Amino acid sequence: MAVSSTISSNPMSFKHGLSLWCPQSSPSLHRTLQSSSSSIGFKTFLRNHVVAASSSSSFANENREYVIVGGGNAAGYAARSFVEHGMADGRLCIVTKEAYAPYERPALTKGYLFPLDKKPARLPEMLYEDPVTGIDIEKQTATTISGKLLKYGTLIVATGCTATRFPEKIGGNLPGVHYIRDVADADSLISSLEKAHKLVVVGGGYIGMEVAAAAVGWKLDTTIIFPENHLLQRLFTPSLAQKYEEFYQENGVKFMKGASIKNLEAGSDGRVASIKLENGSTIEADTVIIGIGAKPAVSPFERLGLNNSVGGIQVDGQFRTGIPGIFAIGDVAAFPLKMYNRMARVEHVDHARRSAQHCVKSLLTAHTSSYDYLPSFYSRVFEYEGSPRKIWWQFFGDNVGETIQVGNFDPKIATFWIDSGKLKGVLLESGSPEEFQLLPELAKSQPFVDKSKLQSASSVEEALEIARTSIQAAV
Repeated sequence: MAVSSTISSNPMSFKHGLSLWCPQSSPSLHRTLQSSSSSIGFKTFLRNHVVAASSSSSFANENREYVIVGGGNAAGYAARSFVEHGMADGRLCIVTKEAYAPYERPALTKGYLFPLDKKPARLPEMLYEDPVTGIDIEKQTATTISGKLLKYGTLIVATGCTATRFPEKIGGNLPGVHYIRDVADADSLISSLEKAHKLVVVGGGYIGMEVAAAAVGWKLDTTIIFPENHLLQRLFTPSLAQKYEEFYQENGVKFMKGASIKNLEAGSDGRVASIKLENGSTIEADTVIIGIGAKPAVSPFERLGLNNSVGGIQVDGQFRTGIPGIFAIGDVAAFPLKMYNRMARVEHVDHARRSAQHCVKSLLTAHTSSYDYLPSFYSRVFEYEGSPRKIWWQFFGDNVGETIQVGNFDPKIATFWIDSGKLKGVLLESGSPEEFQLLPELAKSQPFVDKSKLQSASSVEEALEIARTSIQAAV
Protein backbone atom coordinates (compact mmCIF):
# COMPACT_ATOMS: atom_id res chain seq x y z
CA MET A 1 0.00 0.00 0.00
CA ALA A 2 1.44 3.37 -0.98
CA VAL A 3 0.78 6.30 1.34
CA SER A 4 1.33 9.83 0.10
CA SER A 5 2.40 12.57 2.53
CA THR A 6 2.65 16.16 1.32
CA ILE A 7 5.75 18.10 2.31
CA SER A 8 4.74 21.33 4.02
CA SER A 9 5.98 24.62 2.64
CA ASN A 10 7.11 25.50 6.14
CA PRO A 11 10.27 23.45 6.81
CA MET A 12 9.70 23.67 10.57
CA SER A 13 6.12 22.40 10.36
CA PHE A 14 5.13 18.96 11.63
CA LYS A 15 1.57 17.87 12.17
CA HIS A 16 2.20 17.15 15.82
CA GLY A 17 5.05 19.55 16.47
CA LEU A 18 7.92 17.12 15.98
CA SER A 19 11.04 18.69 14.46
CA LEU A 20 13.91 16.81 12.84
CA TRP A 21 17.17 18.41 11.76
CA CYS A 22 19.06 17.81 8.54
CA PRO A 23 21.91 19.82 6.94
CA GLN A 24 20.20 20.53 3.63
CA SER A 25 17.06 19.91 1.66
CA SER A 26 17.02 16.96 -0.72
CA PRO A 27 14.91 15.98 -3.72
CA SER A 28 14.23 12.74 -1.87
CA LEU A 29 12.18 14.73 0.64
CA HIS A 30 9.57 15.33 -2.03
CA ARG A 31 9.11 11.68 -2.93
CA THR A 32 6.03 9.79 -1.92
CA LEU A 33 6.49 7.99 1.38
CA GLN A 34 6.07 4.28 0.80
CA SER A 35 4.34 2.24 3.48
CA SER A 36 3.89 -1.43 2.67
CA SER A 37 4.03 -4.81 4.30
CA SER A 38 7.72 -4.99 3.45
CA SER A 39 8.77 -1.53 4.68
CA ILE A 40 10.78 -1.18 7.86
CA GLY A 41 9.04 -0.11 11.04
CA PHE A 42 7.35 3.04 12.38
CA LYS A 43 4.94 2.94 9.40
CA THR A 44 1.95 4.05 11.46
CA PHE A 45 3.94 6.75 13.24
CA LEU A 46 5.29 8.15 9.97
CA ARG A 47 1.98 7.96 8.19
CA ASN A 48 0.09 9.75 10.96
CA HIS A 49 2.59 12.29 12.23
CA VAL A 50 5.34 13.12 9.74
CA VAL A 51 4.31 15.56 7.04
CA ALA A 52 7.47 17.64 6.69
CA ALA A 53 11.21 17.46 7.31
CA SER A 54 13.35 20.24 8.72
CA SER A 55 16.50 21.46 7.01
CA SER A 56 19.14 22.66 9.45
CA SER A 57 20.32 25.15 6.84
CA SER A 58 17.06 27.01 7.44
CA PHE A 59 16.77 25.94 11.05
CA ALA A 60 17.99 28.87 13.15
CA ASN A 61 19.35 28.34 16.65
CA GLU A 62 16.29 27.23 18.56
CA ASN A 63 15.04 26.35 22.03
CA ARG A 64 13.30 23.03 22.60
CA GLU A 65 11.92 21.71 25.85
CA TYR A 66 12.71 18.12 24.89
CA VAL A 67 15.64 17.09 22.71
CA ILE A 68 16.30 13.48 21.64
CA VAL A 69 19.82 12.82 20.36
CA GLY A 70 19.90 9.85 17.95
CA GLY A 71 17.62 8.49 15.27
CA GLY A 72 17.25 4.75 15.86
CA ASN A 73 14.64 2.53 17.51
CA ALA A 74 14.84 4.10 20.95
CA ALA A 75 14.65 7.64 19.56
CA GLY A 76 11.65 6.78 17.41
CA TYR A 77 9.69 5.12 20.18
CA ALA A 78 10.54 7.93 22.58
CA ALA A 79 9.20 10.47 20.06
CA ARG A 80 6.06 8.40 19.56
CA SER A 81 5.53 8.27 23.32
CA PHE A 82 5.76 12.06 23.50
CA VAL A 83 3.18 12.34 20.71
CA GLU A 84 0.88 9.86 22.45
CA HIS A 85 1.05 12.01 25.59
CA GLY A 86 0.23 15.12 23.56
CA MET A 87 3.59 16.61 24.47
CA ALA A 88 5.27 17.23 21.10
CA ASP A 89 3.43 20.43 20.17
CA GLY A 90 6.53 22.30 18.97
CA ARG A 91 8.55 21.42 22.06
CA LEU A 92 10.19 18.19 20.85
CA CYS A 93 13.15 17.76 18.50
CA ILE A 94 15.10 14.74 17.23
CA VAL A 95 18.71 15.41 16.22
CA THR A 96 20.25 12.64 14.13
CA LYS A 97 23.09 11.84 11.72
CA GLU A 98 21.06 9.49 9.52
CA ALA A 99 19.27 10.29 6.27
CA TYR A 100 16.07 8.62 7.41
CA ALA A 101 13.31 8.86 9.95
CA PRO A 102 13.71 6.44 12.89
CA TYR A 103 13.34 2.84 11.73
CA GLU A 104 13.59 -0.76 12.91
CA ARG A 105 17.24 -1.81 12.61
CA PRO A 106 16.83 -5.61 12.89
CA ALA A 107 15.51 -5.76 9.31
CA LEU A 108 18.88 -4.53 7.99
CA THR A 109 20.39 -8.01 8.28
CA LYS A 110 17.18 -9.82 7.43
CA GLY A 111 14.57 -8.72 4.88
CA TYR A 112 16.50 -5.64 3.71
CA LEU A 113 19.21 -7.84 2.18
CA PHE A 114 16.91 -10.03 0.11
CA PRO A 115 17.44 -9.93 -3.68
CA LEU A 116 15.08 -7.61 -5.54
CA ASP A 117 13.08 -10.52 -6.90
CA LYS A 118 12.34 -11.76 -3.36
CA LYS A 119 10.45 -8.69 -2.06
CA PRO A 120 13.06 -7.00 0.16
CA ALA A 121 12.03 -4.58 2.93
CA ARG A 122 12.55 -0.88 2.19
CA LEU A 123 12.32 2.49 3.96
CA PRO A 124 10.54 5.73 3.18
CA GLU A 125 13.23 8.21 2.09
CA MET A 126 13.88 11.34 4.14
CA LEU A 127 17.00 13.33 4.98
CA TYR A 128 18.25 14.60 8.33
CA GLU A 129 21.98 14.03 8.93
CA ASP A 130 23.06 16.48 11.61
CA PRO A 131 24.45 14.65 14.67
CA VAL A 132 25.25 16.27 17.99
CA THR A 133 28.98 16.77 18.50
CA GLY A 134 28.99 18.43 21.90
CA ILE A 135 26.82 19.43 24.86
CA ASP A 136 27.21 22.16 27.45
CA ILE A 137 25.67 20.80 30.65
CA GLU A 138 25.77 24.12 32.48
CA LYS A 139 24.15 26.11 29.65
CA GLN A 140 21.89 23.21 28.64
CA THR A 141 22.81 23.41 24.97
CA ALA A 142 23.68 20.88 22.29
CA THR A 143 25.83 21.68 19.24
CA THR A 144 25.47 19.80 15.97
CA ILE A 145 28.04 19.02 13.29
CA SER A 146 26.63 21.79 11.09
CA GLY A 147 27.26 24.30 13.89
CA LYS A 148 23.68 24.79 15.04
CA LEU A 149 23.09 25.44 18.72
CA LEU A 150 20.02 23.97 20.41
CA LYS A 151 18.86 25.00 23.87
CA TYR A 152 17.10 22.16 25.70
CA GLY A 153 15.05 21.70 28.84
CA THR A 154 15.29 17.91 28.80
CA LEU A 155 17.85 15.92 26.82
CA ILE A 156 17.34 12.24 25.92
CA VAL A 157 20.43 10.46 24.61
CA ALA A 158 19.42 7.67 22.23
CA THR A 159 22.57 7.39 20.12
CA GLY A 160 22.71 3.59 20.13
CA CYS A 161 25.90 1.82 19.07
CA THR A 162 28.50 1.91 16.34
CA ALA A 163 29.83 -1.19 14.61
CA THR A 164 33.19 -2.50 15.81
CA ARG A 165 35.58 -2.12 12.89
CA PHE A 166 38.83 -3.76 11.82
CA PRO A 167 41.78 -1.34 11.95
CA GLU A 168 42.67 0.32 8.67
CA LYS A 169 46.22 -1.05 8.86
CA ILE A 170 44.94 -4.62 8.47
CA GLY A 171 42.55 -3.75 5.65
CA GLY A 172 39.45 -2.83 7.62
CA ASN A 173 38.54 0.00 5.23
CA LEU A 174 39.29 -1.67 1.90
CA PRO A 175 36.64 -1.37 -0.84
CA GLY A 176 34.44 -4.45 -0.64
CA VAL A 177 34.66 -4.62 3.17
CA HIS A 178 31.32 -3.90 4.83
CA TYR A 179 29.87 -3.20 8.26
CA ILE A 180 26.13 -3.02 8.94
CA ARG A 181 24.68 -0.50 11.34
CA ASP A 182 22.42 1.71 9.26
CA VAL A 183 20.55 1.77 5.97
CA ALA A 184 23.46 3.33 4.08
CA ASP A 185 25.62 0.37 5.18
CA ALA A 186 23.00 -2.13 4.05
CA ASP A 187 22.53 -0.38 0.70
CA SER A 188 26.29 -0.42 0.11
CA LEU A 189 26.37 -4.14 0.90
CA ILE A 190 23.50 -4.85 -1.49
CA SER A 191 25.45 -3.13 -4.28
CA SER A 192 28.36 -5.47 -3.57
CA LEU A 193 26.16 -8.58 -3.31
CA GLU A 194 24.83 -7.90 -6.81
CA LYS A 195 28.37 -8.36 -8.17
CA ALA A 196 29.80 -10.77 -5.58
CA HIS A 197 30.92 -14.35 -6.12
CA LYS A 198 32.86 -15.27 -2.97
CA LEU A 199 31.48 -13.84 0.25
CA VAL A 200 33.16 -14.11 3.65
CA VAL A 201 31.30 -13.19 6.83
CA VAL A 202 33.52 -12.47 9.84
CA GLY A 203 31.73 -13.21 13.10
CA GLY A 204 29.50 -16.04 14.28
CA GLY A 205 26.92 -14.02 16.20
CA TYR A 206 23.54 -12.57 15.22
CA ILE A 207 24.88 -10.42 12.38
CA GLY A 208 27.01 -13.19 10.94
CA MET A 209 24.20 -15.73 11.02
CA GLU A 210 21.63 -13.36 9.52
CA VAL A 211 23.86 -12.00 6.76
CA ALA A 212 25.00 -15.50 5.78
CA ALA A 213 21.38 -16.62 5.57
CA ALA A 214 20.56 -13.68 3.31
CA ALA A 215 23.60 -14.51 1.12
CA VAL A 216 22.14 -17.97 0.49
CA GLY A 217 19.25 -16.20 -1.24
CA TRP A 218 21.80 -14.56 -3.56
CA LYS A 219 23.29 -18.00 -4.34
CA LEU A 220 26.79 -16.89 -3.30
CA ASP A 221 29.80 -18.96 -2.24
CA THR A 222 29.57 -18.09 1.47
CA THR A 223 31.96 -18.76 4.36
CA ILE A 224 31.57 -17.72 8.01
CA ILE A 225 34.79 -17.23 9.99
CA PHE A 226 34.85 -16.84 13.77
CA PRO A 227 37.28 -17.54 16.64
CA GLU A 228 34.81 -19.39 18.87
CA ASN A 229 34.04 -23.11 18.83
CA HIS A 230 30.45 -22.73 17.64
CA LEU A 231 27.85 -20.23 16.46
CA LEU A 232 26.40 -17.63 18.86
CA GLN A 233 28.51 -18.79 21.77
CA ARG A 234 27.10 -16.21 24.19
CA LEU A 235 23.67 -17.88 24.01
CA PHE A 236 23.65 -21.21 22.15
CA THR A 237 24.82 -24.40 23.80
CA PRO A 238 27.24 -26.51 21.70
CA SER A 239 24.53 -29.07 20.89
CA LEU A 240 22.01 -26.37 19.93
CA ALA A 241 24.56 -24.57 17.78
CA GLN A 242 25.33 -27.82 15.99
CA LYS A 243 21.72 -28.04 14.77
CA TYR A 244 21.87 -24.58 13.24
CA GLU A 245 25.32 -25.15 11.76
CA GLU A 246 24.09 -28.32 10.07
CA PHE A 247 21.14 -26.44 8.56
CA TYR A 248 23.42 -23.69 7.22
CA GLN A 249 25.77 -26.30 5.77
CA GLU A 250 22.84 -28.03 4.06
CA ASN A 251 22.22 -24.67 2.38
CA GLY A 252 25.80 -24.38 1.15
CA VAL A 253 27.36 -22.21 3.89
CA LYS A 254 30.87 -23.19 4.99
CA PHE A 255 32.36 -22.61 8.45
CA MET A 256 35.85 -21.87 9.69
CA LYS A 257 35.71 -22.14 13.48
CA GLY A 258 38.47 -21.21 15.88
CA ALA A 259 40.06 -19.01 13.21
CA SER A 260 41.84 -15.71 13.85
CA ILE A 261 42.32 -13.15 11.08
CA LYS A 262 45.72 -11.58 10.49
CA ASN A 263 44.74 -9.12 7.78
CA LEU A 264 42.59 -8.48 4.71
CA GLU A 265 44.49 -8.26 1.44
CA ALA A 266 43.71 -6.16 -1.62
CA GLY A 267 43.87 -7.24 -5.24
CA SER A 268 45.36 -5.30 -8.16
CA ASP A 269 42.21 -3.14 -8.37
CA GLY A 270 42.50 -2.09 -4.73
CA ARG A 271 39.43 -4.04 -3.60
CA VAL A 272 39.53 -6.77 -1.00
CA ALA A 273 40.59 -10.04 -2.61
CA SER A 274 41.43 -12.39 0.23
CA ILE A 275 41.65 -12.91 3.98
CA LYS A 276 44.87 -14.10 5.55
CA LEU A 277 44.54 -16.09 8.76
CA GLU A 278 46.98 -16.28 11.66
CA ASN A 279 47.75 -19.90 10.77
CA GLY A 280 49.08 -18.75 7.39
CA SER A 281 46.19 -19.93 5.23
CA THR A 282 44.36 -17.63 2.83
CA ILE A 283 40.69 -17.48 1.82
CA GLU A 284 39.59 -15.81 -1.39
CA ALA A 285 36.84 -13.20 -1.06
CA ASP A 286 35.54 -10.38 -3.24
CA THR A 287 33.11 -9.20 -0.55
CA VAL A 288 33.64 -9.27 3.23
CA ILE A 289 31.13 -8.43 5.97
CA ILE A 290 32.50 -7.73 9.45
CA GLY A 291 30.02 -8.55 12.20
CA ILE A 292 32.06 -8.69 15.40
CA GLY A 293 29.93 -6.59 17.73
CA ALA A 294 29.20 -2.98 18.51
CA LYS A 295 30.26 -0.23 20.90
CA PRO A 296 27.92 2.21 22.67
CA ALA A 297 28.05 5.65 21.02
CA VAL A 298 28.88 7.61 24.16
CA SER A 299 30.88 10.48 22.66
CA PRO A 300 30.32 13.36 23.39
CA PHE A 301 28.52 12.30 26.57
CA GLU A 302 31.35 11.04 28.78
CA ARG A 303 30.59 13.70 31.41
CA LEU A 304 27.22 12.08 32.05
CA GLY A 305 28.94 9.14 33.73
CA LEU A 306 29.88 5.86 32.08
CA ASN A 307 29.60 2.30 33.36
CA ASN A 308 33.00 0.61 33.13
CA SER A 309 31.71 -2.94 33.46
CA VAL A 310 28.99 -3.13 30.79
CA GLY A 311 29.76 0.10 28.92
CA GLY A 312 27.31 2.84 28.10
CA ILE A 313 25.89 5.75 30.07
CA GLN A 314 24.94 4.92 33.66
CA VAL A 315 21.25 5.49 34.44
CA ASP A 316 18.76 4.58 37.15
CA GLY A 317 15.50 2.65 36.84
CA GLN A 318 13.82 5.65 35.19
CA PHE A 319 16.74 6.22 32.78
CA ARG A 320 17.97 9.36 34.54
CA THR A 321 21.69 10.03 34.29
CA GLY A 322 23.67 11.68 37.08
CA ILE A 323 22.93 15.06 35.50
CA PRO A 324 19.46 16.52 36.17
CA GLY A 325 17.38 16.84 33.02
CA ILE A 326 19.44 14.35 30.97
CA PHE A 327 18.29 10.80 30.23
CA ALA A 328 19.75 7.89 28.24
CA ILE A 329 17.78 5.06 26.62
CA GLY A 330 18.21 2.08 24.32
CA ASP A 331 21.55 0.47 23.46
CA VAL A 332 23.59 3.30 24.99
CA ALA A 333 22.07 3.02 28.49
CA ALA A 334 23.58 0.96 31.32
CA PHE A 335 20.56 0.31 33.54
CA PRO A 336 19.64 -1.81 36.60
CA LEU A 337 18.31 -5.18 35.46
CA LYS A 338 15.78 -5.44 38.26
CA MET A 339 14.85 -9.10 37.88
CA TYR A 340 18.46 -10.29 38.20
CA ASN A 341 19.83 -7.52 40.46
CA ARG A 342 22.69 -6.48 38.21
CA MET A 343 23.63 -3.70 35.81
CA ALA A 344 23.11 -4.42 32.14
CA ARG A 345 23.35 -2.84 28.71
CA VAL A 346 21.06 -4.49 26.18
CA GLU A 347 21.40 -4.19 22.40
CA HIS A 348 17.93 -5.25 21.36
CA VAL A 349 15.02 -3.64 19.56
CA ASP A 350 12.54 -4.68 22.27
CA HIS A 351 14.60 -2.92 24.94
CA ALA A 352 14.92 0.15 22.71
CA ARG A 353 11.14 0.37 22.48
CA ARG A 354 10.40 -0.35 26.11
CA SER A 355 13.13 1.85 27.59
CA ALA A 356 11.97 4.77 25.43
CA GLN A 357 8.36 4.35 26.49
CA HIS A 358 9.25 3.92 30.17
CA CYS A 359 11.54 6.96 30.17
CA VAL A 360 9.01 9.28 28.54
CA LYS A 361 6.17 8.03 30.72
CA SER A 362 8.27 8.68 33.83
CA LEU A 363 9.21 12.10 32.51
CA LEU A 364 5.70 13.26 31.63
CA THR A 365 3.55 11.62 34.32
CA ALA A 366 3.62 10.68 37.98
CA HIS A 367 4.89 7.23 36.98
CA THR A 368 7.80 6.41 39.34
CA SER A 369 8.25 2.64 39.13
CA SER A 370 11.63 1.31 38.09
CA TYR A 371 12.13 -0.29 34.68
CA ASP A 372 11.59 -4.05 34.98
CA TYR A 373 12.94 -5.61 31.81
CA LEU A 374 12.86 -9.28 30.89
CA PRO A 375 15.84 -10.08 28.63
CA SER A 376 14.79 -11.54 25.31
CA PHE A 377 16.42 -12.26 21.98
CA TYR A 378 15.18 -13.54 18.66
CA SER A 379 16.19 -14.09 15.07
CA ARG A 380 14.34 -14.83 11.84
CA VAL A 381 16.33 -16.01 8.83
CA PHE A 382 15.86 -17.80 5.51
CA GLU A 383 12.51 -16.00 5.14
CA TYR A 384 12.86 -15.02 1.49
CA GLU A 385 10.61 -16.45 -1.20
CA GLY A 386 11.73 -19.89 -2.31
CA SER A 387 13.56 -20.70 0.91
CA PRO A 388 13.31 -24.42 1.78
CA ARG A 389 12.56 -23.55 5.40
CA LYS A 390 12.11 -20.43 7.49
CA ILE A 391 14.05 -20.28 10.77
CA TRP A 392 12.63 -18.36 13.72
CA TRP A 393 13.71 -18.69 17.32
CA GLN A 394 12.97 -16.74 20.50
CA PHE A 395 14.72 -16.71 23.87
CA PHE A 396 13.50 -15.25 27.17
CA GLY A 397 15.20 -15.08 30.56
CA ASP A 398 18.75 -15.76 31.68
CA ASN A 399 21.02 -18.42 30.18
CA VAL A 400 22.53 -19.62 33.45
CA GLY A 401 22.75 -23.07 35.03
CA GLU A 402 22.50 -26.47 33.37
CA THR A 403 20.60 -27.04 30.15
CA ILE A 404 18.07 -29.57 28.92
CA GLN A 405 17.47 -29.84 25.18
CA VAL A 406 14.29 -31.36 23.76
CA GLY A 407 13.53 -32.04 20.10
CA ASN A 408 15.56 -32.64 16.96
CA PHE A 409 15.27 -29.26 15.21
CA ASP A 410 13.05 -30.78 12.54
CA PRO A 411 10.38 -29.61 13.05
CA LYS A 412 11.31 -27.74 16.26
CA ILE A 413 13.67 -27.70 19.23
CA ALA A 414 13.70 -26.20 22.73
CA THR A 415 16.43 -25.57 25.29
CA PHE A 416 15.71 -24.96 28.98
CA TRP A 417 18.17 -23.35 31.42
CA ILE A 418 17.73 -24.52 35.02
CA ASP A 419 19.58 -23.12 38.04
CA SER A 420 19.01 -24.41 41.61
CA GLY A 421 15.91 -26.21 40.40
CA LYS A 422 14.34 -23.08 38.89
CA LEU A 423 13.65 -22.53 35.22
CA LYS A 424 15.70 -19.42 34.38
CA GLY A 425 15.54 -19.25 30.60
CA VAL A 426 14.07 -20.96 27.56
CA LEU A 427 14.78 -20.91 23.83
CA LEU A 428 12.31 -22.21 21.27
CA GLU A 429 12.81 -22.75 17.55
CA SER A 430 9.83 -22.87 15.15
CA GLY A 431 7.20 -22.67 17.85
CA SER A 432 3.54 -21.85 17.38
CA PRO A 433 2.27 -18.37 18.37
CA GLU A 434 0.78 -19.87 21.55
CA GLU A 435 4.07 -21.59 22.43
CA PHE A 436 6.07 -18.41 21.88
CA GLN A 437 3.62 -16.52 24.13
CA LEU A 438 4.36 -18.97 26.94
CA LEU A 439 8.10 -18.22 27.00
CA PRO A 440 8.06 -14.83 28.78
CA GLU A 441 5.57 -16.21 31.31
CA LEU A 442 7.99 -19.04 32.11
CA ALA A 443 11.00 -16.71 32.36
CA LYS A 444 9.20 -14.23 34.61
CA SER A 445 7.75 -16.78 37.01
CA GLN A 446 10.92 -18.92 37.21
CA PRO A 447 9.03 -22.00 38.43
CA PHE A 448 10.64 -25.02 40.04
CA VAL A 449 10.63 -27.79 37.43
CA ASP A 450 11.13 -31.52 37.53
CA LYS A 451 14.32 -32.01 35.50
CA SER A 452 13.77 -35.72 35.07
CA LYS A 453 10.35 -35.08 33.50
CA LEU A 454 11.80 -32.52 31.12
CA GLN A 455 14.63 -34.85 30.16
CA SER A 456 12.20 -37.68 29.41
CA ALA A 457 9.80 -35.51 27.38
CA SER A 458 9.21 -37.10 23.98
CA SER A 459 8.47 -33.81 22.22
CA VAL A 460 8.84 -30.05 22.53
CA GLU A 461 5.10 -29.79 23.06
CA GLU A 462 5.26 -32.18 26.02
CA ALA A 463 8.24 -30.36 27.54
CA LEU A 464 6.47 -26.99 27.30
CA GLU A 465 3.37 -28.47 28.92
CA ILE A 466 5.52 -29.77 31.80
CA ALA A 467 6.93 -26.26 32.23
CA ARG A 468 3.47 -24.70 32.03
CA THR A 469 2.17 -27.08 34.69
CA SER A 470 5.09 -26.05 36.92
CA ILE A 471 3.82 -22.47 36.85
CA GLN A 472 0.33 -23.56 37.88
CA ALA A 473 1.73 -25.72 40.69
CA ALA A 474 3.60 -22.74 42.11
CA VAL A 475 0.45 -20.60 42.33
